[in-house]
Amino acid sequence: MIAVFRHELKAYLHSFITYLFCAFLLIFTGIGAMLYNIQSAVANFEFVLQFICIVTVVILPILTMRIISDEKRQRTDKLLYSLPITASDIVIGKFLAALLVFFVPLAVIATYPLIFAHFGEVYLLTSYGALLAFFLMGAAMIAVGIFVSSLTENQGIAAGITIPVLLFNYFSVSLAEQVSSSAFGSLIVLMVCAAVLALILYYCTKNDNIACVLFIVIILALGISYYLKSDIYTGLVPAIMSKLSLFSRFATFVNGVFDIGSVVFYLSVAAFFLFLTVQSLEKRRYN
Repeated sequence: MIAVFRHELKAYLHSFITYLFCAFLLIFTGIGAMLYNIQSAVANFEFVLQFICIVTVVILPILTMRIISDEKRQRTDKLLYSLPITASDIVIGKFLAALLVFFVPLAVIATYPLIFAHFGEVYLLTSYGALLAFFLMGAAMIAVGIFVSSLTENQGIAAGITIPVLLFNYFSVSLAEQVSSSAFGSLIVLMVCAAVLALILYYCTKNDNIACVLFIVIILALGISYYLKSDIYTGLVPAIMSKLSLFSRFATFVNGVFDIGSVVFYLSVAAFFLFLTVQSLEKRRYN
């Protein structure tokens, strides 16, 4: 794992994309600090972090798009499989390298509240609590990007899939409120999600029987529960999306509440997608 971490970190240090990512993140953080903390004379630095969330959604997949897809394109993944290391070592080593690159600009950003504290009252506990949550949220997004990168050999496709996925998560709550506030609308959305889940299962297993059985079971469960008690579906999808949204949970930290449940959620999302990445690599190794 350490060897993979060092190799990946060296690749990042020799990549122009790494420095471009750090520059963009620092530039937009500076713009946010100027708008909120300097011009508007607002002491809450956490508002700046909320401002750069949408920027992070766009630029973070550029950091993860090549992490595994480039190995597959150059066929160097076969060399990794021949080494006496597990797929978990490969994934964790690459994940830690990307996480360290993400941490570097955040370490610079962490000096902002201290600087502003010399010129006024800044809520340091709230600011650094939000900064920690931002780091954990970034770790979850990196894990998503690594998983998508493991599914394709094309870096552009990896970034082109990851960005819409993260954007959907960013706008999921507002979209769900617009589309599925009614009970029937929630039912339709859940049925579509069941179809997507079945397609993902088929892609991962290439077993149409398992995918079809799963889809039928979910549809029957949804139909029966809707027939027996349709009231439970009213506003259900917005509530689910709010729980699953990385950014909706981050708003809790911005409001000054350090939510342990959200910390566990971020760590769980990162672990889940890293686990999926390991399974993707194992499947390719055996094939």
